[in-house]
Amino acid sequence: MLWLALLGAILIGLSLGLLGSGGSILTVPVLVYLVGQPEKLAIAGSLAIVGGVALAGALPWTLRRSVDWRSVIWFGLPGMLGTSLGAALSKWVPGAVQLFLFALVMLLAAVMMLRPTPALRAEGRPRSRALIVLDGLGVGALTGLVGVGGGFLILPALVLLGGLSMHRAIGTSLWIIALKSFSGFAAYLGVLGSAGLALDYRLIALFTAVGAAGSLAGQQLAHRLPQALLRRLFAVFLVLMGLFIVARTLPGLLPG
Repeated sequence: MLWLALLGAILIGLSLGLLGSGGSILTVPVLVYLVGQPEKLAIAGSLAIVGGVALAGALPWTLRRSVDWRSVIWFGLPGMLGTSLGAALSKWVPGAVQLFLFALVMLLAAVMMLRPTPALRAEGRPRSRALIVLDGLGVGALTGLVGVGGGFLILPALVLLGGLSMHRAIGTSLWIIALKSFSGFAAYLGVLGSAGLALDYRLIALFTAVGAAGSLAGQQLAHRLPQALLRRLFAVFLVLMGLFIVARTLPGLLPG
């Protein structure tokens, strides 16, 4: 099963490189169903892996000066706070409930992927910093609670609320994902300690390295492959995986 898990790590990186989002949507199922980790351990490991892969993917955009640092601050810092709060809340949420909520987020991500991509336009002044801050807090809380980086929510917010072009929004989104993921991972260390769970840092390092390579490869392919088709195929995959996780977790949550 390890080779399947490593294939999943490559797909995680490719998703972030090609689409600027979707990496963490794949990471948690890979760690739960292919590696066999408990839900909370998989969520914490996912945050470390996605943070590392997103950081590796953000560096080329940074070198091309395609990162809006003001948006990183206005969205990323509230997102880090929200992530820490979500991770703290997860201590009182059963792992099966977290996984069920994760499946619902997958279905939401599929809907977002199927929507038309915001058109490229000239960058302008942010429309509403207050909305950006609130969006950052909300997406951050979701990151901490169920372990998703939230790129599928961050990208539209940066374009529609932050006034960024899609090209600049992808590099900015990767930095925000990295910051939120690392802050959530730090907050989860205490949660795992109280639950008697220990992280496999060798596995995290291996997944991060493979995922980072996949992310860089995805960036090279991004301009050669039809983005609309990729998003639709990825959305169909998310629907199938989301329904699978719901079918696996829902019976255990129902009374009787």
